[in-house]
Amino acid sequence: MTYILLLVGFALLIKGADYFVEGSSSIARSLNVSPLLIGLTIVAFGTSSPEATVSIVAALEDNAGVAIGNVVGSNIFNITFVIGVTALINPLVVENETIRKEIPFTLLASIALLILISDMTLQLVSENFITRSDGLILLLFFAIFLYYIFEVARKSRSKDITTEATPKKLWGKNLLFTIGGLAAIIFGGDLVVNSATQIAFAFGMSETLVGLTIVAVGTSLPELITSVTAALKKANDIAIGNIVGSNIFNILFVLGAASTVSPLPVDSKIFFDVILMIILTGILLVFSRTSFRIGKREGAILAIAYILYMIYIIIRN
Repeated sequence: MTYILLLVGFALLIKGADYFVEGSSSIARSLNVSPLLIGLTIVAFGTSSPEATVSIVAALEDNAGVAIGNVVGSNIFNITFVIGVTALINPLVVENETIRKEIPFTLLASIALLILISDMTLQLVSENFITRSDGLILLLFFAIFLYYIFEVARKSRSKDITTEATPKKLWGKNLLFTIGGLAAIIFGGDLVVNSATQIAFAFGMSETLVGLTIVAVGTSLPELITSVTAALKKANDIAIGNIVGSNIFNILFVLGAASTVSPLPVDSKIFFDVILMIILTGILLVFSRTSFRIGKREGAILAIAYILYMIYIIIRN
């Protein structure tokens, strides 16, 4: 029964995110909001909302291992498997702005996270914590990132956007999609956390391992499905920036909000994963600078790296 509830939770997260993005994007378009701004904010929030919900619910239920492992595991999954598989299907073109600003910002956010969890090393205390003050610092960084994307959207706003009258029926449908999608995300997140925790205890797995594996992959399915679908349609300009933006959102907003709600004790094992996340982000930056694209060879390397990582952390547990 626990496994069924876990699958139901993932289904609610994925479909909820899909309906939330569809409904809120339609409302934004009818209000004459720039398509770029919709992509950078609403769509980014929608695809990352499963991670946000799961980590915040986990923090409220004192499952810090799931909350932190989910974010770090999702980011590693996005950088390696999502980008890797997508590049294998169709090479990814990388925008210059992404190389110059967004990937370095992801690197900065990852390094900031490593510093904030290193209390025992830097402050000589008995335990590592992401405290409420750490969470507020992450949220301030997120505010800076939001300011940046709003500026990008403002400068790039299309001049030929026309306001269209939206029928009342469509307004009602879009509101229903938005509210219903959000409700499904919240309820699904609660199911995932509770079910995954029960599975962890049943198999003697740590909460951190469950967060890094089952929960991380499950909450990253919207990014994977979106990226693979775009690659199959040969959308060469698929924004690697969307994945990078999702990773920034996960560290700064998700962990920031979760730790502000409830301080998160840090499992010492997670240090390896955070350092690996930083290294992989650096590798992604190097790959992106080669001809401004990630080809099939780089994609294969990234996908294989994730498989090896999974084997390692399962053995480590």
